[in-house]
Amino acid sequence: MNATIYHNPRCGTSRNTLALLNEAGADVTVIEYLKHPPTVTELARLYARAGISPRDGLRLTEPDAKALADSDADDATILETMTINPIIIQRPLVETDKGVVLARPPETVRTIL
Repeated sequence: MNATIYHNPRCGTSRNTLALLNEAGADVTVIEYLKHPPTVTELARLYARAGISPRDGLRLTEPDAKALADSDADDATILETMTINPIIIQRPLVETDKGVVLARPPETVRTIL
């Protein structure tokens, strides 16, 4: 099985999710999204496939994300801001052939394995 994880190696949740993918024997593509942010189109596709809105994908512990969440910004504005300032993207996002999840908690990834 192939899996792609949008990963931050400094994040314990992201590291634990990656470990679960490896334990499951997945062929994992790791994208360090802070170094290589997804495009607006890619992020929109991932959220649509996960069944969540861009607003649901904001990392609310980041002040910039909290301010954006509290604003009346539309999805396009949120996505554009996420690609410019990827630290506000909640992590980790994981994609397999079975779907996309925001793996919080990490065990959520099992639903798409």
